[in-house]
Order: sequence, then C-alpha cells, then structure tokens
Amino acid sequence: MDVVYILDMLGTFAFAISGALVASDKNFDLFGVVIIAFVTAVGGGMLRDVLIDAHPINWIGDLTYLWVILVAVIVTFLFKSKILPLSKTLFLFDTIGISVFTLLGIQKSLLYHLEPVVALIMGMISAVFGGVLRDVLTNKVPLIFQKEIYASACLVGGMTYLALQKTSLQENTIFLISAIVVVFIRSLSVRFNLQLPKIKDDLFRK
Repeated sequence: MDVVYILDMLGTFAFAISGALVASDKNFDLFGVVIIAFVTAVGGGMLRDVLIDAHPINWIGDLTYLWVILVAVIVTFLFKSKILPLSKTLFLFDTIGISVFTLLGIQKSLLYHLEPVVALIMGMISAVFGGVLRDVLTNKVPLIFQKEIYASACLVGGMTYLALQKTSLQENTIFLISAIVVVFIRSLSVRFNLQLPKIKDDLFRK
C-alpha cells in the first residue's frame, strides 16, 4: 500500500474524530455525529472535486474513506474520555492530514490541466474546508478565520510543491519536502502562538 495513501487515511481518521468530538460536545445525536464527522473528513476534497468537475467524487470512488470515518465515529463513541488527553497525537495526525490533502488536491487539479495558481487554491480547499463546513454546521466561527496559521501553511507548502516541480527532484521527494514544510509551519505557529495580522483600524482614522 502506498505511503501517501496511508497518510491520507490517517488524516481522514483524525479529521473525522475532530468532527465527531465537536458534534458530541454540541449534544448531537449519533446520526448528527456521523454527518459532522463525514463532512469534516471529506468535505474539502468533495468540494474540490465538484469545483473541478472531477468524477467520481473522492469518497464515492474509494469507499475506504467511509469505513475510516465510521471507525473514527465508533472509536469516539466508545473511547471519548480516552481520546481527549491525546490532543498532541491528534494534532500530529491532523497536521499530517492537511499537508497530504493539500498536495493531493494540487496533484489532482494539475491532472485536470488547471493553472498552477488554481491548483494551489484547490489544494488549500481540500485541506481546510472540511473544518470550515464542520464549524459552520455546528454554529461556530471557523477556526481558520480567527486564529492560528492553518490555511497559510497549506499555501506555503503548496507553493513549495509547485516550485520544486521545476527541478529534477523525484516526485516522492518533492511531495515529502512540501509536506514537511506544511507540518513545520503549522507546528511552529501553534508552538509560538503565531497569527496573521488582523485589520483593526485603517491608516487614516483619527
């Protein structure tokens, strides 16, 4: 089995658990938890495929995604109190997930002959919009819009990937380097509480 595919499934598992935990905290019933876990895990990739008219849609073409999400919900249902202390492990899987989702999104977009800048945006959508949909459906302001460097890390990693495509490096090496860039930036931003600047005032207000 391909290493990238395994990382993809690990990221899907972590995203599904994060969605299940949020839904559980909102007192959703089991059906609601499954829906939020599903949207969190594959919503970004599904939106990307709809936008670029790629068929079959990610999870429809590979039912493994559904089984991974189902397992994640069951694990959350049975072991929620044991999962919560594992925040660092989940953070690692989540960060690996966004790096892999970003790069897979770019790869798929390039296969559809989209311009690199569009492929970059699609890669970011693949990685972060599952979380955006989760937060919207659970009546929260999406995390990426108010704090933490999240989508920006995906964009920098994606730009690294596109830049390295012009070198003689092998595809696996390019993928690994670009994924490490995303993980490094994301980890650094959380470790030192780095955030993008916010517009609080303008230059001409007295």
